[in-house]
Amino acid sequence: MKKEALYAFIAIFFMSMSVITVASAVQNTEETMMLSKDVKDVTGDGMKETIFVMGIPFDEGSNFLKKIWIKIVAPNKESYTIPVEGGYEPKVTYRDLNHDGVKDLFISVATGGSGGLSNYYLYTLKDYQLTNLTTPSPLTLTGQFLDNYKATLRIENIGKSYTFDLKNRAKEYERLGLYQNGKLNEPTELMILSYGLLQPVRVKGNQYGLKGVQRFSGAYNADTLGYVDSTWFYEDGKWKLIKTTVKQTDKRKRM
Repeated sequence: MKKEALYAFIAIFFMSMSVITVASAVQNTEETMMLSKDVKDVTGDGMKETIFVMGIPFDEGSNFLKKIWIKIVAPNKESYTIPVEGGYEPKVTYRDLNHDGVKDLFISVATGGSGGLSNYYLYTLKDYQLTNLTTPSPLTLTGQFLDNYKATLRIENIGKSYTFDLKNRAKEYERLGLYQNGKLNEPTELMILSYGLLQPVRVKGNQYGLKGVQRFSGAYNADTLGYVDSTWFYEDGKWKLIKTTVKQTDKRKRM
């Protein structure tokens, strides 16, 4: 009996080791991908650094990257890493957005959600000091439906409101039960999204800032009512709102 117990113990031990080995092998099969490579001076010393965009797919053949990071290798072989959230199609744009004479790294990563949103990051490596400059927060928008097939949108940042005529949607809104003979059945807020787009643009002469685009919708996500553009300029260590524009979207041209 003792021998049988010993043999059983040995068998279990080697089976356990096999499971651990297989699990370890699976963990080590994560494929690190180099997605892009650029050569730019991002420190301001006149010498060019090599910037790699790296990622690890969620699984084999997947376009979703569960891990993404930017690796910057300086001529002296020093390296710097910027980790960002997972997503799709990470991209780095090089613009001097804080106006110190050195190109910054503006990073965008698509989330892949139904709203067509992305995450954005902004870093500088001037004088070999990696600093997160952050990006401007989306505008604070509030909106709601009104009687007679109308809606109102307010930009809290500037204290300004806009009213929209939605009579071209009356038939659909009645069918959905949102209205009854033009009267709103119950208080209903508009759907406000974060940045669908944030990108560097020239704001003051040749100086760059950022332009953001936010979408607002009505009865459901695809019921796009319009867009709010915001233009930002980095000054005195923070983002300042320069301009806002509200554009109503005709339902027939809905995106």
